[in-house]
Amino acid sequence: METFLIRALQLIMSLSLLVIVHEGGHFLFARLFKTRVEKFCLFFDPWFTLFKFKPKNSEIEYGIGWLPLGGYVKISGMIDESMDTEQMKQPMQPWEFRAKPAWQRLLIMVGGVVFNFLLALFIYSMILFTWGDEYIPLEKAPLGMSFNETAKAIGFRDGDVLISADGVPLKRYGGDMLTSIVDARQVTVLRNGEEASVYIPEDMMDRLLADSVRFADYRYPFVIDSILPGSPAALAGLQRGDSITQLDGRTIAYEDYEADKLQRRQTNGSHDLLLTYVRKGVTDTLTLTTDSVYNLGVHASANAGKLFPYVKIEYSFFASIPAGVTLGVNTLKGYVGQMKYLFSKEGAKQLGGFGTIGSIFPATWDWHQFWYMTAFLSIILAFMNILPIPALDGGHVLFLIYEIVARRKPSDKFMERAQMVGMFLLLGLLLWANFNDVLRFFF
Repeated sequence: METFLIRALQLIMSLSLLVIVHEGGHFLFARLFKTRVEKFCLFFDPWFTLFKFKPKNSEIEYGIGWLPLGGYVKISGMIDESMDTEQMKQPMQPWEFRAKPAWQRLLIMVGGVVFNFLLALFIYSMILFTWGDEYIPLEKAPLGMSFNETAKAIGFRDGDVLISADGVPLKRYGGDMLTSIVDARQVTVLRNGEEASVYIPEDMMDRLLADSVRFADYRYPFVIDSILPGSPAALAGLQRGDSITQLDGRTIAYEDYEADKLQRRQTNGSHDLLLTYVRKGVTDTLTLTTDSVYNLGVHASANAGKLFPYVKIEYSFFASIPAGVTLGVNTLKGYVGQMKYLFSKEGAKQLGGFGTIGSIFPATWDWHQFWYMTAFLSIILAFMNILPIPALDGGHVLFLIYEIVARRKPSDKFMERAQMVGMFLLLGLLLWANFNDVLRFFF
């Protein structure tokens, strides 16, 4: 329950910030062009509002709705989420949206998207300034990677070190790495000290989406966390913090040992076991006597990330700004590139709602991860809103571009119907996404 509440709080905080910034973009451009704003609402408020406030001598009402699916600013003379068609039947007033030049209306409509994207760039920059950039170079992962069954089916093997995709070096783990591999025809890996090639099928992403399991992850060193008194490991002189690298000449990682231990519990008879380990950077070997390879008397730590060869890049304030912009642009490019899979059968199944979004936040409070995910969601919100779908900012932008090119406005009746169609499309998408979450939870 505590984990759920922490994630829910992070999700609400993040979405609230993103909605305020997005609607603030529309608000500021509207005010810049002396367009009247009647209401600024965080979340939607059908039937009733949780909180509302109207400053003295102001025409703007500020409020908080009860339905946390977004928010809106109600701009005079505009067909929007409020569907206030009665206002559109009245004579046009100079302060209304519809009375403004097309270029001003265009800037008002893209203001939310622009502000969300700028917010993401700012957050990324401040993350780099505050925490720097820390990652594990793929080619230096000491035990290579472990792969899911889909990856193994096409030729990857546990322990492979990822080198390049179609000749382009693979430097770090993440979405860019996966995209490079999926789009490549040949991936080069280092296997048992020699380079090997894995050929990628054209439907690789569809296979991975159907698998619903992470493509690959780092193989963790087998680091001793505790030793049972009187056990073979204790008698042989092993110590807490020792990293076991080989058992009887076979290279072993933490997950190998744990998997084998579950499968093989039988007693093998008393025998000597040659063990290679690393202690304080020095590699050594010893022989211990045990009745089973999987009865050493040790507990290993799965959290041995500190033993990986991390690279950390520090940024000054001014250096963090271009680095944050680059990170934000690359994140947007990666997200746009992956959108094509949404229209596949398996991609549609992976679409998630608020449960999926909430699950990407950490189970414990972590400001670094909170801000990182908020920046990522800000990128998503900006991109999704600029899509040319009626009821989204992109739909209004599309009609405004048509007006500029054709030199005539679409009729109010057409705009009303387009708005309704767009709202039904978005509602259907929202229901489908959250239905997928329900299916994942119960099945």
